[in-house]
Amino acid sequence: MHTVWKGAISFGLVHVPVKMFSATEDKDISMRYIHKECGSPLSYVRKCPVCDKEVEWEEIGKGYEYEKGKFVMFDKEELEQISGQADKNIVILDFVDLQEIDPIYFQKTYYLSPDQAGSNAYKLLMNAMKDTGKIGIAQISIRSKSSLAAIRVLDECLAVETMFYPDEIRPVSQVPNLPGQEEVKEKELTMAKMLIEQLSTPFDAAKYTDQYRERLLDLIQHKVAGEEIRIAPSQPQTNVVDLMAALQASIEAVKPVVTDPGPAAVKKRPARKTAATTTQQAVAGDAVPSTPIKKKRSTAKRKET
Repeated sequence: MHTVWKGAISFGLVHVPVKMFSATEDKDISMRYIHKECGSPLSYVRKCPVCDKEVEWEEIGKGYEYEKGKFVMFDKEELEQISGQADKNIVILDFVDLQEIDPIYFQKTYYLSPDQAGSNAYKLLMNAMKDTGKIGIAQISIRSKSSLAAIRVLDECLAVETMFYPDEIRPVSQVPNLPGQEEVKEKELTMAKMLIEQLSTPFDAAKYTDQYRERLLDLIQHKVAGEEIRIAPSQPQTNVVDLMAALQASIEAVKPVVTDPGPAAVKKRPARKTAATTTQQAVAGDAVPSTPIKKKRSTAKRKET
């Protein structure tokens, strides 16, 4: 892994030297802009419209436009000094419960490893956080970007979650067309809860894949092989939804399938034979076991004897 930051975690008088690594990677498939006429990839040129020349990175600074066409300029050292990036310290301000933080605050995850002779202090902080069930809230500056951060234990490793500041979170009141106080039909609510229960399962991240990326890679391979690909258009969906019908169809779709146990698992009871059944078997030519019938002597023969 590539080290993206080096510094230290401080809580109280304890100082933990650490290195920071990106915990995630972007697997989006990169594409270039191509000139359709000749097939050449396009390049981006940093060009000054006044001097009419290409500008090198060494000649580029940063500025803030406080009025139209008017800028105040900053150099790299000024920005690092006010951001606190120069001291390279992550100072833990408070310890809180993770459940108290809404996921909307989280940005990006980084791993932390002990640096130099900081293994003992690193292990101490990690074990103390595990035993108390707490996470640390701190402020951090990475690449001149200041943000809140949550420091927590993740699989025997300290991890940093950069966070938005509260004033960076847009209030829900700004969301247009939210439903009002309309009552929900009880029957629809019951069926919706039933559907949620049937779809509920323990979270397993391995079962979810980027289907768009997989389809795009497959399409790229076919195009490289010179195959012509035509994708059928999807069927347009109507906005009119019968909630009850949709809920019922959804519940039927996720019902567990009862498998046939097979003939060996089913013990059939022998059917009772009625007189009608016996007669039918005899007519059909089946061998019908019968008990021998003793003939009674007639009264006339008894008198002769």
